[in-house]
Amino acid sequence: MADITRGSRVACAALLVLAATAACDTKAQFAPSLPPEAGFRVEDGVVLKLWTGTPCEGVTRLRLTFDSGTRESTEQVWTAPQPGVRVERLDLLKTSGESSPDTGGLQVRTPLPAGYDWTRAGSITVTVDGPKAYGAKADVAQVLRESAQHPSGSYLFGRSGWMDASDVERENGKSFLTVCTPDPK
Repeated sequence: MADITRGSRVACAALLVLAATAACDTKAQFAPSLPPEAGFRVEDGVVLKLWTGTPCEGVTRLRLTFDSGTRESTEQVWTAPQPGVRVERLDLLKTSGESSPDTGGLQVRTPLPAGYDWTRAGSITVTVDGPKAYGAKADVAQVLRESAQHPSGSYLFGRSGWMDASDVERENGKSFLTVCTPDPK
């Protein structure tokens, strides 16, 4: 009788593991149907630029994270008062309190640490608060290595590659989503 009970427990445990594994979906519940992307490029070897691909209206915070999820993770945070501002293109390397004229008042609230060398980071992640938006990630080494090989109007959109305005217009909503494009599904 003891063997039957033990066998039943093992069988029940195996079924529980199987059921839990089968119930898991590898895609996050609220993930968009297409990969979200934002464009990055470097000018003059030191100026990191962001292009959201399409305008983000009502932005109250923009967070740039280098090496997200690692011990070396470092952030730069930009903010704007309600009702937020329109953001599409931004030079990301500003000092605390500086306002960028192309962002209508978005200001650095948390600067990168003094002496921080962002060019040694592995990745860049950008998130936008205010409008419904998605985060996007890019490889720093690829941005640094390839920017000079592409015209100034082209930006690296992560897995989607280097794109200019016509490429983004054609592919947004088909092969990827810009960070502020609503999910079509």
